[in-house]
Amino acid sequence: MHIRIKKPSDPKSFEITPETTYWSRREWLEKAGLGMAGLAVATLGAPAAAQESVSPWRSMLQDKLGSVQRGIIPADETLTPFEDVTRYNNFYEFGTGKNDPVLNSRDFRVDPWSIDITGAVKRPFTLQLEEFLKPHALEERVYRFRCVEAWSMVVPWVGFPLKDLIARCDPLGSAKYVRFETLVDPSRFPAQGFGRSTIPWPYVEGLRLDEAMHPLTLMVVGVYGKELPAQNGAPVRLMVPWKYGFKSIKSIVRIEFSERQPATTWQRLASSEYGFYANVNPE
Repeated sequence: MHIRIKKPSDPKSFEITPETTYWSRREWLEKAGLGMAGLAVATLGAPAAAQESVSPWRSMLQDKLGSVQRGIIPADETLTPFEDVTRYNNFYEFGTGKNDPVLNSRDFRVDPWSIDITGAVKRPFTLQLEEFLKPHALEERVYRFRCVEAWSMVVPWVGFPLKDLIARCDPLGSAKYVRFETLVDPSRFPAQGFGRSTIPWPYVEGLRLDEAMHPLTLMVVGVYGKELPAQNGAPVRLMVPWKYGFKSIKSIVRIEFSERQPATTWQRLASSEYGFYANVNPE
């Protein structure tokens, strides 16, 4: 096991890497014509989720969040401030700037929302948000979130193990992979309606089934004890702490079990830089 001892010169988790040091993904996005600064027309404020009327899903979620115990913070870590976690995001459906997600998600709606379970399962079915959440107890997990752009955050996510959901899905013995899709809806995700975008929507990610069954793999519905904001992937996202952040897909509407490894979005766009596994280098 590799154990890294922090040095005094190491940056804190909340010290965000300057834009000038972004890796080649940033350059690629700009060349691809994905700059979305013009979309940032809303003012900063509370996520739309907090402004909507209370739905059965939200009422259930708030009840469950109210009983969640605080997660354990490792002794050598410091939680990234809530303001940074919720205002410095990659979520290209809202634009490519780090502030675009919070600016362009003000009117984002999570009702109605459903999640389709398809593929190599005994019986495909659809879960409404209340059905999705109801059987699961929530817990807080403090994970270091790492980006390939050379920045990281320490975040208290709230959710439940993906393996518990998989047990409800009843996959066939032939299933070897799990494929995830993000919602496609330009009325909610403005960048999806941007004519020069070269990202092939929907955003797709995947895991090997054994990775999906790992107890650390989390289905996330909250952060900092609060409902997950739109800019962080509301109403439900994936969190896989040993992989780079682009694997942890947001705003999931489809979970498909497959015999074959799925083609994921960043693999398709830049396979020389973004492989399927995307495990964090422990160094």
